[in-house]
Amino acid sequence: MNGTIETERLSGPHLAEAVERTGAQLSRVRSEIGRVIFGQGAVIEQTLVSLLAGGHVLLIGVPGLAKTRLVETLGTVLGLEARRIQCTPDLMPADILGSEVMEEGADGKRAFRFIPGPVFCQLLMADEVNRASPRTQSALLQAMQEHRVSVAGHYHGLPQPFHVLATQNPLEQEGTYPLPEAQLDRFLMQVDVGYPDLEAEKGMLIATTGAEQVQVSPVLEAGDLELAQQLVRRLPVGESVVEAILSLVRRGRPDSTDLEKVRDYVAWGPGPRASQALMLASRARALLDGRYAPSVDDVIALAPAVLRHRMALNFAARAAEVPITIDDVIELLIAPHR
Repeated sequence: MNGTIETERLSGPHLAEAVERTGAQLSRVRSEIGRVIFGQGAVIEQTLVSLLAGGHVLLIGVPGLAKTRLVETLGTVLGLEARRIQCTPDLMPADILGSEVMEEGADGKRAFRFIPGPVFCQLLMADEVNRASPRTQSALLQAMQEHRVSVAGHYHGLPQPFHVLATQNPLEQEGTYPLPEAQLDRFLMQVDVGYPDLEAEKGMLIATTGAEQVQVSPVLEAGDLELAQQLVRRLPVGESVVEAILSLVRRGRPDSTDLEKVRDYVAWGPGPRASQALMLASRARALLDGRYAPSVDDVIALAPAVLRHRMALNFAARAAEVPITIDDVIELLIAPHR
């Protein structure tokens, strides 16, 4: 886009033109990311969908699956200022948000000066977020929700756009502080990062162990992403898509479902924020593909990533003869819409 799509033109007869132009740009973004991230097409898609929807992403996967590389690549390709923090138990809120220091001027007067922390960027990677203490997690998640930080009673706005991509290692749980359910809800999607297939891993092996390393190039600027996010919210949504979203979310709640397995095995289900997230994500996926409106297929494809961290199973699910998983329940919710 490069500034050519103005906000006031994202409607009416210009909407189709804007969708086509943005879809072409985003296709180049995906291709550029695919040059260095191998075998993670679904992860790339879901992460881009989250960013287009204006949300944050929780990436869960074992070490060595290019989660850090993905964030670095996204920063370059999308033209965003990207930073990384390594979460540890001794990390303090001030290490992320920043702090005030006393300075003495040439005239002898003393005053406090705010020194911004690494959160003052456009794309922040919080690596192993569950290793940070609850206090530090809360400070980061407040910044995610409010897009501003409070230090010494003064608010400081964060750059726009602002997105957090947090990672978790599902294997090492010693010395971790799992995110509470209410804080997990701040993430638009939970993206599970799996192993690449044979061909992708072979391509990665050849490309990353040679004398030359592939370097990606910028495709968008930060302002282009903001305009794309505005465009997402202007895409029309059909009644069938709205009904599918409401059905999926509401049937996942034990107190308002007609599904016996949900009543028996789900401790609590997704709230209204899940409906909002699924609506925005479906629109964003349509734009990513260059389509003018989302379909029920978009809802089905994105439901697991949007819902799996917004539901919890009870003890009966874990104690069943064949243990029930969250993905089993979500598949049950999706089945009538296939």
